[in-house]
Amino acid sequence: MNSAPEGPDGICITLYRDTGSTQLALNDLSSLRLADDELLWVDACGGEEESLRSVWDALGLKGNSLVACQGSTNPRLEKFAGCFMAKVVAIIPSEALRFRGAVLTIIAGPNFVVTHHDEEIDFLSDIKDRDPDAACDIGCLGEASFVAAVLDWHLSTYFAACARFEVEIERLESRILSDQPPGRSALPQLCAMRGAASRLRRMLAPHRIVFDGLSRADFVPDGNEEVARHLRDLDDRFERAMDVVENARDLVVGSFQLFSTQTELQTNERMKLLTFVTVVTGLLAVIAGALGMNFEANFFGAKTLGFWLAVLLMASLGVAAVVIGKRRGWL
Repeated sequence: MNSAPEGPDGICITLYRDTGSTQLALNDLSSLRLADDELLWVDACGGEEESLRSVWDALGLKGNSLVACQGSTNPRLEKFAGCFMAKVVAIIPSEALRFRGAVLTIIAGPNFVVTHHDEEIDFLSDIKDRDPDAACDIGCLGEASFVAAVLDWHLSTYFAACARFEVEIERLESRILSDQPPGRSALPQLCAMRGAASRLRRMLAPHRIVFDGLSRADFVPDGNEEVARHLRDLDDRFERAMDVVENARDLVVGSFQLFSTQTELQTNERMKLLTFVTVVTGLLAVIAGALGMNFEANFFGAKTLGFWLAVLLMASLGVAAVVIGKRRGWL
């Protein structure tokens, strides 16, 4: 399915009703009068300053909310006259667990929601790609409930990142437990995963101010109990996301312990082999030392034949020791 059409400045405007959705142009905003059963969504990917101001003017937004939209990248929640703003950071998929963040600013007012971001975010594209006739479920939402839905999709990017992280952990642990363990070559990957898990936590933890603020009783617009329930559920989902991210860090610690245990087992196997070789060599050295003692034993009269008999005896003892070691599992 093709994406919803965007304006020349990356601005996509969609009007949702309980019967479906309609795409609008930027020029339509100035004459638009929203009914109570309608929801307007303006998504701006990048966008020129002039175009954004046109959106702000058409929706009656104050200039300070536009400044806040383009300011700091830290998660935040603010209320303005007749609207509120939530700024969050979504996870952008990337290779080798190099998690990147995309700042998403959401401004909601009476029957409208504006989202602003500098690069494409997959879940927003998925919403825009919906068939117009199948978008009636969005048209039944109020602005606060739609914001809750967008923030829920935002949290899903962290769940998806943790799922990818767990897959990589399982692959690494399979390598560690394989017949040919990676040895110290696994350490750089473990360090990279430790850094990725810490980055995920650093990106998600600052959002607590947003989700805690949304769940406060004084934040609910018009005391709507259904909206309040949506926002409380959203705060619960944030806590679950934090638990999953914390679990990702624990998985790295567990993988390192597995790596350490496997390394100790390899060291023990090498020590067993070294000990066995030392014992066998010591036994042969005892025989050689006995044969070198200065006694006039009849055996030494065998001369060359005696020498080869002694060599054969020591070789036989060595072979017998190896066979016994194999059967007993010492080698």
